[in-house]
Amino acid sequence: MLEITFGIMMILLFFISYRLSFISKGGLVYLWVGIEMLISIGMTLFYGYVYFALFLAFFIGNIQSKIGFITLYVVHLLTTIVAVSLSFFTQTELFFAQFPFIIISVIGVILLPFNTYNRIKQEKLEGQLEDANKRISQLMVIEERQRIARDLHDTLGQKLSLIGLKSDLARKLIEINPESAKNEMSDINQTARTALKEVREMVSEMRGAKLEEELIHVQQILKAAEMEFVFEGNAQLQNTPLLVENVVSMCLKEAVTNVIKHSHATSCKIVINESADELQIIVQDNGIGILGKVDSSEGYGLRGIRERLEFVNGSLDITVLDGSKLDIRVPNITQQTTKEGLT
Repeated sequence: MLEITFGIMMILLFFISYRLSFISKGGLVYLWVGIEMLISIGMTLFYGYVYFALFLAFFIGNIQSKIGFITLYVVHLLTTIVAVSLSFFTQTELFFAQFPFIIISVIGVILLPFNTYNRIKQEKLEGQLEDANKRISQLMVIEERQRIARDLHDTLGQKLSLIGLKSDLARKLIEINPESAKNEMSDINQTARTALKEVREMVSEMRGAKLEEELIHVQQILKAAEMEFVFEGNAQLQNTPLLVENVVSMCLKEAVTNVIKHSHATSCKIVINESADELQIIVQDNGIGILGKVDSSEGYGLRGIRERLEFVNGSLDITVLDGSKLDIRVPNITQQTTKEGLT
């Protein structure tokens, strides 16, 4: 009865210490781990219960200080091996009966800390990479805004100043020399037309994302993510309006970003088919699929893709089979509609 009571007390003390080791900081962490090691050794020697060592192995893997990790790992491994070895001389047949499980536990003590340590380190690096990518995106937005501001200033600033000066001059000449005032008004009209043309060209360049250029960018980010890139079709579109090409380029970028972030795939295949009637883009991966999102436009950026495609009368179909397959289709009737709207 005394042995049972003592064993229960050791179990409770172990898990209390185990919990405190997670919420403590600094030297207290090593204090609680030391207490846990003593309890684990005692339970192994007196009760043949070696499995507390696995709990300790998992916790040691969570310590990101390299010196602390190595120190605790070596001490824990040595004490576990010594305790198990001594138990073969002090324990009864019950200890020998669980010999296969003891071997598995010792292997866990050897491998589990490194596995946990590397996994946490990888997650930390992935978080830092994501933060860096967000920062780069923010800097790119700021740089693009500054470029647009410079272009607008260079395009409109001088010409609006010229229009203002010529307007003042024409107002003064309209009664003194109507003919000169008329010439100034003609210059104002021509300057305004030129400025409007330059603004339209600038806006067209800003929003005119080429599918061919986006495909190169997609290939680069897939390579950075260590994913195989497979392409079929022709990225040089012939029958697709610039607006539609811009929209599907953004959809392609979003779809590939989702593949990298969520699919856990090793390969991404992109197919581009253009006909006189429609443009089709297929993005397919060999990952885990879009779990639970097939019938919903929410999540994984699908809402943004659908909204963009609706703007050009396009559609998005999703298939989950050995990965995810996004089928984007946009009818080329959009070009006719645009022309009719302009006329």
